[in-house]
Amino acid sequence: MAVKKPFGVWDSPLTPKRMAGQKRLSDIQISRDGRYLVWLENRSSQGVLVMAPIPGGAPQDLTAEHSVRARVGYGGGDFVVGQDTVYFVSDGRLWRKALSAGLPKPITPAGNGAIASPALSPNERWIAYVYSDGQDDGIAVVDTLGQYWPQKFLADHDFFMQPTFSPEGNELACVAWNHPNMPWDDTELLTIGILEETSMIRPGAVSRVISGPGLVFQPIYSPDGRYLAFAHEIDNWTQVMVKDRNTGEIKPVTFDDAEYAPPAWGQGERSLGWMFDSRSLVVIRSRKASSSCQILSIDGGIPEEVGYPGATYWEQLATSPTGNGYIAGIVSGDTLTPRAVAIGPDRVASAVAYTATNEVAENYLCASQSISWTSQGVAVHGLYYPPNNPDYVSDGRPPLVVLVHGGPTGHVSTAYNGQIQFFTSRGYAVLAVNYRGSTGYGRQYRKALEGLWGVVDVEDVVSGALYCVEQGWVNAHQLVIMGGSAGGYTVLKTLADHPGIFKAGVSLFGVSNLFTLAAETHKFESRYLDSMLGPLPDASAIYHDRSPIFLADSIKDALAIFQGDEDVVVPRNQADSLVEILRNNGVPHFYEVYPGEGHGWRGAQTIERFYSSLQKFLVQYVIYG
Repeated sequence: MAVKKPFGVWDSPLTPKRMAGQKRLSDIQISRDGRYLVWLENRSSQGVLVMAPIPGGAPQDLTAEHSVRARVGYGGGDFVVGQDTVYFVSDGRLWRKALSAGLPKPITPAGNGAIASPALSPNERWIAYVYSDGQDDGIAVVDTLGQYWPQKFLADHDFFMQPTFSPEGNELACVAWNHPNMPWDDTELLTIGILEETSMIRPGAVSRVISGPGLVFQPIYSPDGRYLAFAHEIDNWTQVMVKDRNTGEIKPVTFDDAEYAPPAWGQGERSLGWMFDSRSLVVIRSRKASSSCQILSIDGGIPEEVGYPGATYWEQLATSPTGNGYIAGIVSGDTLTPRAVAIGPDRVASAVAYTATNEVAENYLCASQSISWTSQGVAVHGLYYPPNNPDYVSDGRPPLVVLVHGGPTGHVSTAYNGQIQFFTSRGYAVLAVNYRGSTGYGRQYRKALEGLWGVVDVEDVVSGALYCVEQGWVNAHQLVIMGGSAGGYTVLKTLADHPGIFKAGVSLFGVSNLFTLAAETHKFESRYLDSMLGPLPDASAIYHDRSPIFLADSIKDALAIFQGDEDVVVPRNQADSLVEILRNNGVPHFYEVYPGEGHGWRGAQTIERFYSSLQKFLVQYVIYG
């Protein structure tokens, strides 16, 4: 029988310790002979490659001695699998490891910056990869045995991602772009001829296949070499395109109002894959906050849906390079924890890896409700989650946590979100806002934030919270706003612009000073604010007027700030400066800094401490404050 207890203090099986103990699945691939699955598990701060036979078999760790992690920009593109060898990034070097046995061996020297997105040549003699030293980026090549020194292959743009070899090995394709653009603003798809020598491959003629404005994403050659597929933004949506390499013709093979590529925040992201017949593509189709997997013919026709029970979000597609017809990916849903899945030619899916070793019973988890409301005359979207715990009931209306996603060019989705379930199972309602500027709703909606960051996002989260109050869903006196990175910026700006609406705010590595962000952040985002606010120095007045640090005297509501002391995206001084003003003004606040952590928490101890501190803060200032 359910026990009566106030909202916000329900006992939950999602304890801080359980939250810290969950693994994260980053990628999954299929070996070139189609016999093995290899995936990357992040266990606390350790990245471990794991292998299992297809169609089933016991998994085994491949890289217990090394933490697998690429560090170009936000990371990703950590490994690539060959016939019987995996090549991975660890400590800024490329390594090779036989799938059968033996220890990893380095194939690039130490101390040459960051490496990501290794791509293997058809004869498995060469690897092309993206490199960055924080100032200069490019594509380099090295032999797979590490006998020769790596050589620069291409370095004529500010950024590169997603290198891939043609099946004949005589061409390499990649995506490139320049400042001040982000990869969804104005990117180019390049192909480079390959001249093979005894000890190295050299670049030949460079051709531009297609360019922006808008996103160009994930070039991938068909197994027979005739076609080059990629995603490209056409008008308002990102479609799948195919180039016939025999004729040069480029045509779309999707035409609907959907996104077939993410905004490319990280290296190594994949939403496309060829089937072995070279006539069909496997794609991830995203629309609003959900995504699905489909097989579509490049000749047209009705796509075939590929499903997994409970899955409403797909990532990291992989297809078998052989004719066995296997597809792999990472799936999740509101109440489905992330898992790596393999789908056979009979389209039956089976899970091969899970993020949780002991699953929480589904009746403690909450499914989302897609909602929309009006903000400044425009329809804005979000996901609403009511409190859910079968062990408790409460009187009145619940507190509301408004979650603001980062980016800001990103979105919240119906993928499993342990943080949301942490709240709802304790008696909080949650509104996850896809404010104007979010992805998944078309180019026009995404670009609505340009020049207006700190204005329309603030209005959208405030109007969303008030909409939930007006519907009678939540307690108007127990509203919380929470976000990380760009979402943390919106938290701070909202508390400064609208004091008294929210009982408390929670900022994780949030931006407080836009001037110092532009000057000190990493190269990838160093010109991001040109589109979000305007280029400096011309837009100096906007940077000043929208920096929470210069508005901090207006912040009156309780505020919790969490920060990693090794964050290179939003450095610690952003938080330190704001906390000093809060302290001097007597504003109730809580400040916690995590040694060894960067832009987000990886260590299990950090994650456990964060959730413990977060709950204590909310109970003190929101539930009983």
